[in-house]
Amino acid sequence: MRAPSGLLGPRGPLPLALLCLLAAARGSLADGQPTVSPLTSVPIEEERLTKYSNLSLESHNIPPTVSPLTSVPIEEERITKYSNLSLESHNIPPTASPLTSLPIRREMMTKYSNLSLESHNISLTEHSNVPVEKNITLERPSNIELTCQITISRGVNSVNVTWKKGDELLENYLTNATGCILYAQYMFTIINSKQMGSYSCFFGGEKEQRGTFNFKVPEIHGKNKPLITYVGDSTVLMCKCQHCSPLHWTWYHSNGSVQVPIDVQMSEKYAINRTNANETRLKIMQLTEDNQGSYWCHAVFQLGESEERVQLVVLSYLVPLKPFLGIVVEVAILVAVILLCETYTQKKKKHIDDGKEFEQVEQLKSDDTNGVENNAPRHRKNESVSH
Repeated sequence: MRAPSGLLGPRGPLPLALLCLLAAARGSLADGQPTVSPLTSVPIEEERLTKYSNLSLESHNIPPTVSPLTSVPIEEERITKYSNLSLESHNIPPTASPLTSLPIRREMMTKYSNLSLESHNISLTEHSNVPVEKNITLERPSNIELTCQITISRGVNSVNVTWKKGDELLENYLTNATGCILYAQYMFTIINSKQMGSYSCFFGGEKEQRGTFNFKVPEIHGKNKPLITYVGDSTVLMCKCQHCSPLHWTWYHSNGSVQVPIDVQMSEKYAINRTNANETRLKIMQLTEDNQGSYWCHAVFQLGESEERVQLVVLSYLVPLKPFLGIVVEVAILVAVILLCETYTQKKKKHIDDGKEFEQVEQLKSDDTNGVENNAPRHRKNESVSH
């Protein structure tokens, strides 16, 4: 069998593989399109991606081999995994914050973009003797940005920075130094009650300095002094939350050490007014002495719970008379003592007067007796003279 004319090589028929390549090249030239290598070189690929970076990327039949250029999601995942390491960046525009890690911040803000951002700062000095604390009231889930700054006279590189939640060591925080001021920033999101509590920054050196952020739910307020009322009356107990709206209110009556929930559906004695979301009123009707004691208003928030105690004192109508009766008894006793003293004085005086009168009578009797005796001798003398 002879080879077709024009396809003979210098030493005979061309190999079959070469014939196939020539046929493919002729087909491409016939269509007017240049041949493209199936594997684009790296410089050309980078140039093409840079030029068309605003277009979406669609890939098909990609082999399982890893691309020499790491994609952006993989890069963000890698930075998130090693976010506790220091970040060195070059040619950053002056508008970029030195404390912001863009991939971490973008990932967090994207996931919780509907939450508000709360930023809080604490300033420390290296010679401070008292830790600095800041109380923060948080009602609903939020993105949190905590920043501690300390002024250091010596080199800031000698200061060790750590963050803790209670006794738990935290990671993924950022540090930055500007002159003699060292900044430490911790960003996170609070979405449940377990994330509430105390977050502290520590600057270790010759003397450790600490700044603490205390997160807690809003406080509710009731009547500070006991509420005093009387048997048979009605009274209203009130609790209020300033600038907040609890999800739910509950009232409890303290029976010793046990708090018993008050169910207004099961008893006509109680009524709860829920006109305003930030306050609650408990009305108690036909009071008895058994109704006195401690009442607790309990507020439920998205991030925790808060409660306040209201003291109720129920008095009988005889109670106000007790002081009056006590005064009456005291006056009666005083009058009786005075009368007794007066009677005793009068008796004693009368006894003295009777004694004096008796002495006078005795004296008169004595005088009369002496007068009779003196007259008898005279009478005898007269009789003898007359004889």
